Amino acid sequence: MRPSGRANDAMRSVSIETGFARHAEGSALIRVGGTEVLCVASVEQRVPPFLKGKGTGWITAEYGMLPRATHTRGSREAAKGKQSGRTQEIQRLIGRSLRAVTDLAALGEMSVTLDCDVLNADGGTRCASITGAWVALRLALGKLQRGRVLKSIPLTGQVAAVSCGLTGEGAVLDLDYIEDSSAIADTNFVLTADNGIVEIQGTAEEKPFSENEFFVLLGLAKCGIKDLFAAQNAAITVAEAS
Repeated sequence: MRPSGRANDAMRSVSIETGFARHAEGSALIRVGGTEVLCVASVEQRVPPFLKGKGTGWITAEYGMLPRATHTRGSREAAKGKQSGRTQEIQRLIGRSLRAVTDLAALGEMSVTLDCDVLNADGGTRCASITGAWVALRLALGKLQRGRVLKSIPLTGQVAAVSCGLTGEGAVLDLDYIEDSSAIADTNFVLTADNGIVEIQGTAEEKPFSENEFFVLLGLAKCGIKDLFAAQNAAITVAEAS
């Protein structure tokens, strides 16, 4: 049995609370088991220099962990004067994932920054960040549409992310920290609601895993991620009804 007592194909509990950051154009506090990430969307009427005058927008992300998001205190990266390679890799992943489902030309010369701050970490923080960031982005763009800044919401799809791995219990869905730290292999799947693949990250920790094992993991991800899409949709419905 898994340490959490879950079935191999079971997700942790998922909830998304919107409007947590009252001054932001869009925000979502996502909880996936013991992992909690605050995702905040901020809109600016400008674009990076390389896009200036091209009539297109930009979506980017920043990611960070509070010092005591984990079992022991970690130093703030600002105090060190530089970001870790892990932080840079994750925030680039979040940005890529959101741009993959955004019509940047329809956005116009505006930028949306998604700040993803991990409050509590128990595995899957990058996946939770992507999933929560999409909700924050959707709310921000909806606000721009209602304010007649945009004619329509320039999203081409819905994106979320989930982890899967190979452990002593076999192929499992949605790894928590205990499983992730001892997995034989772990993968992250960034998928769209219409079955598109945005990105797949996979690492063998002990020995290579087979093609068949990979497709088992992909199958688990496709099934489990439906819970995340449902949570996203429910959060948007509640937010826009209030």
